[in-house]
Amino acid sequence: MSSTRNNNSSKQSRKIVSAMLVSMMALSSGTAVFADGAVTTAATSVASSSQFSDVKSGYWAEKHIYKLAAQSILLGNNGLFRPNDYVTQQEAVTMAIRFAGLENKLSTSGAVALPTNVKVNNYFKPYVALAFQQNLLNKQSEIASLPAGSKDSWGEHKASREWITEVLVRAIGKEAEASSSATKATTFADNSKISASKRGFVNVALDMGLTNGMDGNRFDPQGTVTRAQLATFFSRAEAFNNVHYNNSAEGIITGITGNKLELYVDGNIRSYTVDASTAYYTSSSESKIALADLKPFTKVMVIGSTAKVSYVELTDSKLQLETTEGTFQKLSPGNILWVEANNTFLQFSYDAGTTFLDQNGAKIDATALAVGSKIAIQKETFSSAKKTVIVQVKSGIINKTGTGTLQSVDTATKSVVLKNASGALESYTWDDNSVIRYKNQILLPSELKNGSTVNFTVKNNVIQSIEVTQSVERTVRGSLYEVGTNGSTITYKRDGGQLEVKLLADKPEIVISGIAVPTLADLNADATAGDQVELTLNPQDQVSKIQVLNRQMEQMRGATVVSYEPKTKFLTLLDTNKKPYVVTLDDKTKLIYSTNNPTLTGIESLLTTNRKVNVSYLSNRALSLEVIYQYEGKVTAIDVAAKKLTLLTAEGQSMNLTFSNPTIDVYGKSNSVLSDVKVGNSIAAVLNANQDSVQSILVKSSMQFELVAVDTVTSRVTLKSDGSTSQIYLDKAVITGDNGQVIPLNELRAGNILNVTFNGSTPASAQVVKLTTGQITAVDSSTSSPSITVKNFSGTTETFKLNGSPKIVNASGSSLSIGNLAAGNRVEVRKDVDGNALVKVLDTASKSYWKYDSYAKEIFVKVQNVNEINHFTLSPGAYIHQGDTILTVQSLQENDNIVLYFNNGTVVEIQKQ
Repeated sequence: MSSTRNNNSSKQSRKIVSAMLVSMMALSSGTAVFADGAVTTAATSVASSSQFSDVKSGYWAEKHIYKLAAQSILLGNNGLFRPNDYVTQQEAVTMAIRFAGLENKLSTSGAVALPTNVKVNNYFKPYVALAFQQNLLNKQSEIASLPAGSKDSWGEHKASREWITEVLVRAIGKEAEASSSATKATTFADNSKISASKRGFVNVALDMGLTNGMDGNRFDPQGTVTRAQLATFFSRAEAFNNVHYNNSAEGIITGITGNKLELYVDGNIRSYTVDASTAYYTSSSESKIALADLKPFTKVMVIGSTAKVSYVELTDSKLQLETTEGTFQKLSPGNILWVEANNTFLQFSYDAGTTFLDQNGAKIDATALAVGSKIAIQKETFSSAKKTVIVQVKSGIINKTGTGTLQSVDTATKSVVLKNASGALESYTWDDNSVIRYKNQILLPSELKNGSTVNFTVKNNVIQSIEVTQSVERTVRGSLYEVGTNGSTITYKRDGGQLEVKLLADKPEIVISGIAVPTLADLNADATAGDQVELTLNPQDQVSKIQVLNRQMEQMRGATVVSYEPKTKFLTLLDTNKKPYVVTLDDKTKLIYSTNNPTLTGIESLLTTNRKVNVSYLSNRALSLEVIYQYEGKVTAIDVAAKKLTLLTAEGQSMNLTFSNPTIDVYGKSNSVLSDVKVGNSIAAVLNANQDSVQSILVKSSMQFELVAVDTVTSRVTLKSDGSTSQIYLDKAVITGDNGQVIPLNELRAGNILNVTFNGSTPASAQVVKLTTGQITAVDSSTSSPSITVKNFSGTTETFKLNGSPKIVNASGSSLSIGNLAAGNRVEVRKDVDGNALVKVLDTASKSYWKYDSYAKEIFVKVQNVNEINHFTLSPGAYIHQGDTILTVQSLQENDNIVLYFNNGTVVEIQKQ
């Protein structure tokens, strides 16, 4: 049996095929799929593209079909393979001749002699005749098998499984093995049904793994063979076939770049082009793999041309490399690398194709190798050159520069982990000589933040420098020196001693312990005693948050004024223990009294003897001065007879205040009286002009409202609660967003939920309540810690505790229990004014999409009767999606099946089915 094809003979055989095309197609509509590739354009294009519309991805015989089609052993027609069609004997013989590489032996004469009564279609005669000549078919056996009285010719007879098995085993030259096992019974349950002359061939096929039989441990010897089964038989048999096909090559991958495979084949490097239609498999599995699963220096077989590869099979995943380990000594001219191994000096040549890696797997230059480092040199084993392909540092000294992303910083061990440009993690330490910079600023290691992009330099395994090229949010610490007069800048003294000026972000968050809603005016800036702060800097290096960590000043609350000298600005005070103090006021002293525009001149008239004040000071310099006009705290006792009120302040001070006939102010209650003030109430006790008696009591309360309307001209808002509406003025209230930052009135929107805190009937603050709308992904109904996890429209998940007094309702307001909640429910979650969770389950409806009115912002759906509502308002921020893919409303098509989710009658989510 010849192991190669002859190109000239193959061309001649194609001419014969072309000449017979008309008669072939006239005789059998099923034979065109076995025609040579030169016969039809459709068959050629399908073979080269390895795509058949009737062979779906994951089909059990997909690998074998594409492989044999790529080799032109078995072809498709007009984009179809027809895997379930049966195979005739003449078709199977034609495949066997191609499989065995015998096409060059086909007769080129017009006359072809076949055994008597062995009739086949004209196209197949040369193949069948050659099969008899090459002993792929046994003459006596085939003549004897002719069915008596059958109208089918021998060639058009359906090939049986045992007959195909015999042809296949003969094609791979295993007839002798079949003869020696002819008397051995097979292990199949239907062994008795296998013809005695075929049993040896079945045993060989079973031993070689060419067939596994059918369900129920049957071989089904007389069963027909489909095209998919036949492709599988021949594909598996190639492991025992030494035929080399013209469009196949086997070699070692030397490089994978884009859509190019570089292979070492027969002593040369060849470049093969792959594309999206190229199929990838391993020889040991029938499941697809991806191009990314192929690794350099592994062995593969490719089928196709260099311009277009149809099929790639990984035949050996073992790296075709040999490794030598040793201690690096030096590089010498001529690209020679010297290594000491086992007390012997070895030299290795390298070139531009050699890859040098550090111990983290990142690429480095050859010159970065440090003497004394332990290295591994890998040489290829498939060529006579035995080229050095990889040199990797195993341990030792690293010198390099690179770029990466900060993963972690440990100041205790002085170590940093970086993800380099190739995605590998690298770990280094720093020392006191390491320099860390960001935009010409020297940073402390603790100021480095994960996620920042950096350039770095390593010398002798130690980070020499880190330059932050793109920062994420980071923090710095220091003392406040000055707040810009226009509120746009802040100057602080770094812990290292240098002054730095930063721009303030829009609406920076300010955190000061003891002050509910602090502003810039509440910060103490001073050259020697400014607030100790932690500043959060956003990626634009602007201050987005200021948190006061410590104040160096002393505080004196409830001090009594002895005297004030306007000329010297000396203020003499007695503290609560009657100890005297003198402080000096200046133009930097923060002043607080009953005005929105405090001045030093304005407060001087109030600094009369016995006036009560709060003062903060450093040494003898007043940093802030507040004229007390009220005390705030929680009522601990009320003595109506003695007309005394005991108040516990936020600072823990217990104060006894007298009253005569104070006015009582409670939100929502007219004509309030003293009995409306209860122990436990938080109040503001407003003092009279002499500060010796409570003039009025403002009971503090908080309520939650839905915002209906905003009048920015008058600062009046319309609110709704429990079905009733009311109006309040927010001109003197501090307004904050759901993130706690102060916002102006004009940023409030109808539909916002507000928590409003009142001093009496006067709003002191209003905060937008955070609303989370999304899909429940998990429900924990345990009694100890019930909760739900919700994924919002941006994909972020959050877990809400439902202990305490949670409220769960449906869209109409009816109460539900946690048992009514399930994964997949759409909900809106917020916290009530007391901090308890409030969960609202949204309404849903399945509809068929009709159209969208962009002017009215309404979505129209198809309905079953005229009484149904067919249009709904679409929320501006509606989440429209199919799975996790975000869609636009314009992308929806008529008759699309959609699910609508409503909040207060407005569509907030559309899920396309």
